Amino acid sequence: MLAWDGGRRSALPRGKRVAFGVEEGGARTCVGARGHPCPLGAAVPGRSTGARCEECARLDRAHSVAADTLADDPRPYRVYLAWFGPGMVKVGITAAARGPARLLEQGAVCFSWLGTGPLMAARRAEELLRAALGVPDRIPYAEKRAVRAVLPEGEAERAAEIAGLHARAVALGGWPESLGREPFRPVDHVGVFGLAGAPAAVGEVGELVAGGVVSGELVAAAGPDLHLATRSGVVVLDTRLLAGWGLVPAEGGERGPGVPVRRLRRAEPQEGLF
Repeated sequence: MLAWDGGRRSALPRGKRVAFGVEEGGARTCVGARGHPCPLGAAVPGRSTGARCEECARLDRAHSVAADTLADDPRPYRVYLAWFGPGMVKVGITAAARGPARLLEQGAVCFSWLGTGPLMAARRAEELLRAALGVPDRIPYAEKRAVRAVLPEGEAERAAEIAGLHARAVALGGWPESLGREPFRPVDHVGVFGLAGAPAAVGEVGELVAGGVVSGELVAAAGPDLHLATRSGVVVLDTRLLAGWGLVPAEGGERGPGVPVRRLRRAEPQEGLF
């Protein structure tokens, strides 16, 4: 589901053709923060996934859970382990009221809850697990995309890595007393994302450009990433790159100028055209 300015939403069922153009002569501008427009209407780089100028990004982060400025938040929070592919596990926290939404937003292939309790207890547990288990709290999206083509076929195989880490985590000393432990119950998102049997992506959109056109058939969607089948193979479009641009309906299908695409390789990605 894509959300647009004004509250309109577009459903994205698999098989749907996604096609749009970027306004000729347009520029990408800051989307503002906390529901307020950027007072400067500042320009932002095409490659930025945040689509905010420095000041708006600072303001937005200052009110986030990650900034530790909401210590008195009375809502319960949950700690989780998320798996994105072989050797790629992270720990994180999310408001209990959000359910698995945060995991879907991040493109987690498989996850399990670890515990539930007050925000600061959840935060202490997150730090404990990072240090004791050697798992990060962030994984770059480029790395997540790189492993989607090599995911194990079975749910049990995909859950195996976090099963072991979950057992080690709940047995650790120093676990916050106010954070209740939760049993290992893996949740698999391969079916939700449409990754089972999906063709491997060969590239990813680096940025949008004025006058550029994006067009392809949706074969999978994981987190902000749309996997689009194009003439050149499957290309991943990070929808966060759309914010701040003026977009228009595409005319002429896949004809017209493309947007920069780089190969899905770890080292020295090559630039091409969508």
